[in-house]
Amino acid sequence: MYLREQTKVVNVGGVLIGGDNPVVVQSMTNVKKTAEIIEQIAALTDAGCEIVRLAVPDMESAENFSTIKKAVKIPIVADIHFDYRLALAAIEHGADKLRINPGNIGGTERVQAVAQAAKIAGIPIRVGVNSGSLESSLYEKYGGITPAALCESVLHHVKLLEEYDFFDIVVAIKSSNIPLTIAAHKLLCKQTDYPVHLGITEAGTPYRGTIKSAVGIGALLTMGIGNTIRVSLTGSPVEEIRVAKEILQAVDIRRFGVNIISCPTCGRCNVDLPKIADEVEKFCQGITAEIDVAVMGCVVNGPGEAKEADYGIAAGDGNGVIFKKGNIIKKVAEADLARELIGIVENDYKGGF
Repeated sequence: MYLREQTKVVNVGGVLIGGDNPVVVQSMTNVKKTAEIIEQIAALTDAGCEIVRLAVPDMESAENFSTIKKAVKIPIVADIHFDYRLALAAIEHGADKLRINPGNIGGTERVQAVAQAAKIAGIPIRVGVNSGSLESSLYEKYGGITPAALCESVLHHVKLLEEYDFFDIVVAIKSSNIPLTIAAHKLLCKQTDYPVHLGITEAGTPYRGTIKSAVGIGALLTMGIGNTIRVSLTGSPVEEIRVAKEILQAVDIRRFGVNIISCPTCGRCNVDLPKIADEVEKFCQGITAEIDVAVMGCVVNGPGEAKEADYGIAAGDGNGVIFKKGNIIKKVAEADLARELIGIVENDYKGGF
């Protein structure tokens, strides 16, 4: 476990962000009709999403928060740009949090109106700055998009809220450039103790976006930076949750069920290990028990390399062994390896997943 940067704590509809609380998994809906939004949030919730953000491009979208809030089980966040009236309407209709850039919603009176409304409602505001929206004055000052420029931008927007006695804040700096993102966060955490939302913006398709998000978000998490994350992928937001959970498991910050250990195979492998691993992984997707399951392609090295796994397979030449806590308990044919392992796990837990 990594030593976390100590931050303030904010409450988003009952979900606590910051301090010693677990790193929270977020996503964002990408459908437009109210019924579709509710259905997608339900799917996200089932996948493990803990907070969900909704775009609010117009007044109808803001007013729909009343209906959506009644139908979902997780906090909902209003994503506001340019029109402060949408923020006020979203607050009125039950938003659990706002995501705004105070610099693009108008003059100081409008920032004050939003801050006061959020304070009365008892909801936090995430101040988000993206490299693509850096103010031209800062771009010129720093000669481009730099970590210092991004930090100055977000801290300026934070100050706008603080001037109106609002301190229930989450900060975020996002870029599609991973080294820039990492450097900016390292600098930011030296200058503020507000909780930090992590993400690699516009990361790309599920394949490339997963890699970029794992590298960027994972690196920051291992530095103790980050209190909530959103993986941005072009496609289904449910996939974002799966990737986010795997990132958190990979860096040993949170567990969401089974951790699959499988070898890449080599010349010693004489079975169809990818097929066996796929069967085991599909079965394990429905398990919430925090166990390690290994699928190894070599009888000689398998139990040794994965000896700390709770359960495992070590394949041989057309057959293999099932092991438990490093001890071999059964030898079976290749065709039965996945089925036998699954049966043993099911019997041990007797449906108590």
